[in-house]
Amino acid sequence: MSTRPSWKLVAVVWLGMMALRQDFWFWHDATLVFGVVPVGLAYQAGYSLVAALLLALLVRFCWPAHLEELEQGPPAQRGEGTPP
Repeated sequence: MSTRPSWKLVAVVWLGMMALRQDFWFWHDATLVFGVVPVGLAYQAGYSLVAALLLALLVRFCWPAHLEELEQGPPAQRGEGTPP
């Protein structure tokens, strides 16, 4: 079984994050988090942390491995295998 997530799952998560980005429900809320930070700003800070985590996971599990192979060159240049 592959450890790479399905592209459909990635697309659904990405679309969900884009929908959650529009935090219109906090526009008129004057509640303070920790007595200092407006709730809308706290939401955006939390959203940014979740987005950073999501991007780190996408890089870890969805990065195309063939790009790394192109960067390193053919196996003969890396000292692997025998030259033709």
